[in-house]
Order: sequence, then structure tokens, then C-alpha cells
Amino acid sequence: MTNALFSSEDLPQPAAAGLQSPSAVLARKWRPKSFSQVVGQDHVVKALAHALNAQRLHHAYLLTGTRGTGKTTLARIIAKALNCESGVSANPCGVCSACSQIDGGRFVDYIEIDAASNRGVGEIQQLLEQAQFAPTAGRFKVYVIDEVHMLSNHAFNAMLKTLEEPPPDVKFLLATTDPQKIPVTVLSRCLQFNLKNVPPELLQQHLAWVLNEEKISAEPQALTWLSVAAQGSVRDGLSLTDQAIAYGGGQITEPAVRAMLGLVQRELLGRFMHDIVRNDPQAAFATLEELQTSGASADALLADMARCFHQASALATLKIESRDDPSGAIEALAQHQSPETLQLNYQIVTLGRRDLRLAPDERTGLEMTLLRLFAFQPAAIAPSVAPASPPRSAPRPQAIAAVVAAPRTMAAPSQSRAVPATAAAALPAASLTAQQWPAVSRSLAVSGLARQFVQQAKLVAFEDLGRSVRLQFRVAIPALTESSTVSKAQEALATHFGKPCKIDVELGEAETLTAAAEDADAAAQAQAQAEAQIHADPMVQSILNDFGGKIVPGSIRSTRKGSPG
Repeated sequence: MTNALFSSEDLPQPAAAGLQSPSAVLARKWRPKSFSQVVGQDHVVKALAHALNAQRLHHAYLLTGTRGTGKTTLARIIAKALNCESGVSANPCGVCSACSQIDGGRFVDYIEIDAASNRGVGEIQQLLEQAQFAPTAGRFKVYVIDEVHMLSNHAFNAMLKTLEEPPPDVKFLLATTDPQKIPVTVLSRCLQFNLKNVPPELLQQHLAWVLNEEKISAEPQALTWLSVAAQGSVRDGLSLTDQAIAYGGGQITEPAVRAMLGLVQRELLGRFMHDIVRNDPQAAFATLEELQTSGASADALLADMARCFHQASALATLKIESRDDPSGAIEALAQHQSPETLQLNYQIVTLGRRDLRLAPDERTGLEMTLLRLFAFQPAAIAPSVAPASPPRSAPRPQAIAAVVAAPRTMAAPSQSRAVPATAAAALPAASLTAQQWPAVSRSLAVSGLARQFVQQAKLVAFEDLGRSVRLQFRVAIPALTESSTVSKAQEALATHFGKPCKIDVELGEAETLTAAAEDADAAAQAQAQAEAQIHADPMVQSILNDFGGKIVPGSIRSTRKGSPG
């Protein structure tokens, strides 16, 4: 029953249990005193309870897990179970002299050591010498070594023999947040239990129970944010709750918690994500200004944006609906951005969050991340969403939005990364122009000579006849005008437009407004940039000067996709 809310019978009131005064911090006041009170570690509790009740006791236990999951708390409960005056069992009485003294940290046979500050071989040798003596007041002498991975190699070597064959009345309880740093020779001598991060839903229930016992009102959504911010740590969750109580003047409200944690206001976040869906940089920068004025931190905003792209990707790919999408932004993202674009945007946001500390200031890092979201969108994607609302006046320079909104020439994706036809089909047939044709050509499901035809053909004329469409192309290569090749391209375009399609072809120069021409331009730009970077590189110049070397013409190759070589 460790994963359920426990009743007042399971957890005595603070005064009756000898706990801290009502003014004590919640993390100490409501620290579990028995196995039934431990939250979220049912798999570990069951194994330990069965071993204690069956008297199958090991001499060394290793408890691993992140901070605040209950490692030292379980160690204290095990010590009480071993030394309770009512006998060894999984249910220590909690009121006898041994239990009370262990809870208060005064039991002479319960020794708790912090390996971070006592990591040398001298401290461990002193501990092992004391272990040879019989317990003074209890049934077992229990040694708890917290953050055991901090011990030096010499200290580990010193304790190996004693850890393998300790005196029968000595138990070792080792706790660590980083078991990978513990030697295998130590791991092999211990029973290992891995404590899990507590799920937010379970932690929220626990916080609600504690606050109910404390007679403190709390809004459910505020507890949701606190449980998420705790990142699986019960101690962190209770500490944040303490902070929220002080911040809210004795009660816990959602606005106070969001302000305390620097979270993004939901309404503004929803509007912000809709601005991104509509590809409206002016509106996005205006909303960003409101978000920052409201106190939202750049880190919190980027984290929330990453969650939105993650949930939208799960909805678009796996049909997993978000449980919290009041503004409809996640649904809009899933409908109007391809799975590839959602993955790209998630990567842009997470990398932008990682690089915040490298930016000149937090705001610059945030704005550059937003600029990347607009700058690195696939050229063929033009979502058919509702028209953008009239741009709100933003205190940011208009030049920023103008740069983002300016036409861009992007390197064409390879055939395996072609934009899905569903995305390109968002371009209405009647609006197809020569400028749009290269993007549409990349989305067509054709291969071989037919793909060469659509990528090297220039759209000369387009006519929507209602029940059918007619397109006229110009190509420079006679081999691409074969009827079988044109027929395959014609079928692909008919599928694209959803109506019969007729193609007319003429021979002639088609050096611009084709996918192949855009690819060539992008490759040439990438190559020129690569050569300029090599020639300007200080290390390259130093090598050339020191060793009399020279750069072999034609040997520089750009690593950018779409470039030569």
C-alpha cells in the first residue's frame, strides 16, 4: 500500500509520533517512520518487508536513487526494524526507546556517516575497528554510509574484507546517487535496491494529503506544478510546498506557484505557440515581450515550448492526445506541422535552452532560438491555417521581424527527406506559381527520370480548369521529354492536386526557378563559405606560413548536406 495515500492510522500525528513542532519544515515533519508511509517505492518496500519478516537478513544493503527518493529514510526504518524492542519485523513499533532514539538520531548503535566529508582511508579504518565491538544498547550495530561513491579507492579497499564477512551483529547500509562509481568488488558484496523517481501524479496526491493534514488550502493545479518541479523527489516536493506556503501567505494558489517557479502563463504560452503555428514572427515577438514582462524566465519558456513540441509530436505520430491543452496550441501544431518539422523545432528549442548560459544574456539567447524556429522551416511547408490576426505592436525593432519574414533560399532536401505531399498540398492549386513550383516538385512521389524531370523543369504556365489542371513546363534536356517520363510526372501531379492533370513540355533554357537550380545555388554558396572559412582559419594560415604549404585547388569540400562531395 506504499503507492496509495496512507491514512492517519498509518502516519501518526506529529506530536504523537515525537516529530518536529508544527512550525518545522514539511520535509522533516512528515518524513516516513515506517515502511507503510514510504511513497512510490513499493518494489523495494515489499522485498525488504519480506526479508525482515522471514528473518532472512543480509549483512550489507546498497540503496541507489536520485536525491529525495528515500534512501536514508529507508535506512533508518531498517535500523528500527532490526533493533525494535518488540522484535525483528517489518513493522517496528515506533514508540520504544530504540525506535524513538533512532528517529531522533541519538541511538548509540546507529552510526550515520557522510562519505562526502569522511572519504579517507583513516576514517573508514576507524569505523571498521569499532565494528568489532558488540552493540551497546541494541540488537544490531547499524552503519549507514551516505553518498558512498565519494569514498576513495583506498577506503573501498580497506572495507572489502569486513564488508564481505562482518561480525554477525553488524549491518551495513550504503546509499548513493551514483552507483556507477562504486567498485564492482563492493557491489558484489551487497544486496542492491534501486529507488525510482516518484511519478508526478503520486507525488501530487501525497502533497495534497500532507496539506490536508496541515489544514492548508491548495489549488490542484498549483500542486500539479509543484509535483512536476520536484522532478521525482519527495523531499524537493515538500520543500517547494513549504516555499509556496510562504509565498502565498499561508495558502497555495496557482498564480503564486507559477510566479514562484518562474513558469509561463498558460494563456500567453498558448497564444505564443499559435503565433509560431501561423508563421507570424511579428506577433510572436510581441507575445514574447508580454511573456517576459509577466516574469517568465527564458529557461522556463523554452522548457514549456519543448513540452508543447513533444506533445504535438506524440499526437501527430502516435495519436496520443495531451491532457492539458486548453488553448488548442498542441492540436494546432500537430495538424499544421509535419512530424519532421516538430522534431526539428523540438531540437532547436532544447539546444537553445542548453546554450542559454553561452549567450551574451538570457534575452538574446531566447530571441535567437525564436529566430531559428522561423528561419529553419522547410521551404515547401505553407500550412493552411486561419489568417494571422492583425499584428500587435511590438517594442522590438521591426528589422528583426523583417529579416525573418524575408524570402529565403534553402538547400533542397535529399529524396529520402522530401517534404510529405500532404504538407505541400496545403498550397491551393489556384495559387501555384513558378516561385512555388520547386517546393512542390520536391514533395511529389516520383523517382528516377520522372524525379529529374520535375526537379529540372521550370513552370511556365499554370491553369486551373475547375475539374482539371494544365501545366506547361520548360526543360533543357531532351531526354527528359520522353512520354513515359512525362506520364509519370503527370500521374504524381494529378494525385497532388486531386484532379486530372495535363502537362505540356517545351525545350529551352530553365536555369532558374527549379529545384535543381536551387540545389546548385545552395551547394555553391556552401562551397564558397567552406573555402572562405578554410582560408581565414588562423590554424590553417599558421601551418601554411610555418611549413611553406599550400591549399590544393579543388580539395576543399563543404560538409553541408546538399553541397558537392
